[in-house]
Amino acid sequence: MPGLLHRLILLVALAASLCCAPSLAQTPPVPPPAPGLATLVADRVEVTGNDLLIADGAVEVNFQGRRLRATRITFDGATDRLTIEGPITLTDGPDTLVLASQADLAADLSDGVLQSARLVLNQQLQIAAAEMVRTGGRYTQLSQTVASSCQVCTLNPTPLWEIRARRVVHDQLERQLYFDHAQFRVAGLPVFYLPRLRMPDPSLKRTRGFLMPDVRTTSGLGSGFKIPYFLPLGDSRDLTFTPYLTTKNGRALDLRYRQAFGAGLLELSGALARDDLMPGDSRGYVKALGDFALPSDFDLTFRIEAVSDPAYLLDYGLSEKDRLDSRIEVSRTRRNEHISARLIHFNSLRSDEDNATLPSLITDFNFYRRFSLGAVGGEGGLRFQTHSQSRSSDSLLDGDGDGIPDGRDTSRASLLIDWRRTWVAPAGILATALGEVSADAYDIRQDGRYEGSTLRSHAAAGVELRWPWVKAGRLGASHVIEPVVQLIWSPDSTDSLPNEDSTLVEFDEGNLFALNRFPGSDAVETGARANIGVTWTRHDPTGWTLGATLGRVLRESDTRQFGVASGLGGAQSDWLVGVEVSLLDGLRLTNRVLFDDSFDVTKGEMRMDLQRERYGIASSYVWMVADTTENRPADTSELFLDSSYKLTDAWTANMTGRYDFIAERATSAGLGLAFRNECLQVDLSLSRRFTSSTNVDPTTDFGLSVDLLGFGGGGEAGPARICRR
Repeated sequence: MPGLLHRLILLVALAASLCCAPSLAQTPPVPPPAPGLATLVADRVEVTGNDLLIADGAVEVNFQGRRLRATRITFDGATDRLTIEGPITLTDGPDTLVLASQADLAADLSDGVLQSARLVLNQQLQIAAAEMVRTGGRYTQLSQTVASSCQVCTLNPTPLWEIRARRVVHDQLERQLYFDHAQFRVAGLPVFYLPRLRMPDPSLKRTRGFLMPDVRTTSGLGSGFKIPYFLPLGDSRDLTFTPYLTTKNGRALDLRYRQAFGAGLLELSGALARDDLMPGDSRGYVKALGDFALPSDFDLTFRIEAVSDPAYLLDYGLSEKDRLDSRIEVSRTRRNEHISARLIHFNSLRSDEDNATLPSLITDFNFYRRFSLGAVGGEGGLRFQTHSQSRSSDSLLDGDGDGIPDGRDTSRASLLIDWRRTWVAPAGILATALGEVSADAYDIRQDGRYEGSTLRSHAAAGVELRWPWVKAGRLGASHVIEPVVQLIWSPDSTDSLPNEDSTLVEFDEGNLFALNRFPGSDAVETGARANIGVTWTRHDPTGWTLGATLGRVLRESDTRQFGVASGLGGAQSDWLVGVEVSLLDGLRLTNRVLFDDSFDVTKGEMRMDLQRERYGIASSYVWMVADTTENRPADTSELFLDSSYKLTDAWTANMTGRYDFIAERATSAGLGLAFRNECLQVDLSLSRRFTSSTNVDPTTDFGLSVDLLGFGGGGEAGPARICRR
């Protein structure tokens, strides 16, 4: 008698004995079936002779990871075949489901024929067929098929898209689908025909073949197609080719190589193009990205990028960057310690900047550590830093009128030690003593005014008093009011050094109570001054919060270190007012204003972020007065908007824009429309860049991207449509 029938009869007898046992408590535990044994569960089981077993009613068979459910199963031991009456459900592993009306299968469920069958892969792609033939547990052949990942409703049986084919073969080992005489249809209408088509099944994340194309139309290049081809080079490497052809004689080939290592990732990309925008010239770009883990918890990161001409990235829709920064950095961050070393190369794409006169090559080293001072008390910090920047120009003259000789090269080494300690005084006042000492060594070359070696030392000391007041309201709201007074003294600087890294100074809540408000190291804040302010925070029990800050800097005398737009100039700085509101429903408002005693606004910024279930808005407005020290000869007044609205569960619209109130024109605008359901993702975009320069002309860009969800490791499926009765 065949071994499988022996096993089935043994399991049926075992089940019968369990049913007839006096009680479960008196029944000894039954060990699980040994590997290779089948399990059978049914309402009724009949054994006829030595060769025939009939299971009827809610039949379930489990064998080697496969599960079969049916209405009736007849097992013929002489032929080792199963005759199955449906409805039939066959689960083969976590990614394959087969539904059928009737079947004739081998005893191990690996071979056979199923009628009126449907194959469901990874709970996404469905392939319906008149007949399904399984071979060797690996291949599944379906005839007269319809494949789609779209939901099919009874009243609307036509899917959004479908692929009809005479035959489909599913290779379960390679996870590939092969279509013969495939016809692609949209809403039931034939769109195109392919005699042969190969596509990955939904469980396969990486495989050789074409990816979904992108359609792009620009005023400069015309209409064009991008058709990526993906080529895996083993489990840890791959290569992607993307040809790009346009109607205005644009021809480009993009390449991307990726490799994963045990300690990191590497990505190399580039492109070569020819077009009528620059006739006769080859255009392109290269970029390399890397991220690796080094011994002793260090990390190595690098980014290298170069481009043939300033307009290439914008013309081909790759990036809006107008300055390229190639860099390599080694860093480590631990508790109370940070170490980093980096090399940076800048390449400006702006028409008003000359790379020969910009500091194009920069090296930095930083070591920072926090520590406690034991018996002295408090917390200290040590920072050691080196910095070097060089220009390719050899000129000693200032040809730009910005006060910087065209060829100035600078090297600097800096050491800074800071300390602060806090005591709790009577009435809950927090008293803090703080200070810092620094030393800098400069070596300046190719500069007639500053050339040579210079040593500079600096110190600052101060005391700070904070008096937090806390109150709880009757309705559960809590209020925290904290007035702060900080008295700082540091000697006036007599050193004459160029300032290149601290020309853009911000005055905000983050540095209102700071010893030094310059962002870099070339300039240090000097003189006696008082930083005064008060903060108020309200926490509501319903979840929303309101915070406000009011502050000002009072100086013994005007040190003439700060520009007009910073708000810190003069003996008395502008008033700083900051307000922030955060609500539970996703609304966050931030407003920061600098104004003088006459209420004339020097700088203002307002930001709004609103995220709701169906829509979101991010908007900001900036106003700044002109300041030549910041290389901004005209006032700035700009509004930025980025919004999205969910029209339905599947449709989402978005809009972006930037408007310059000084120039009285829009600088950029964009519209987008996205559709996403369980089987399709479509992205439409239309953008216009209005500004122009000698490098880049105003352009309009239209993009279309379509992705059939359900093949390969594509994007996540969206919401499925609801079938109406």
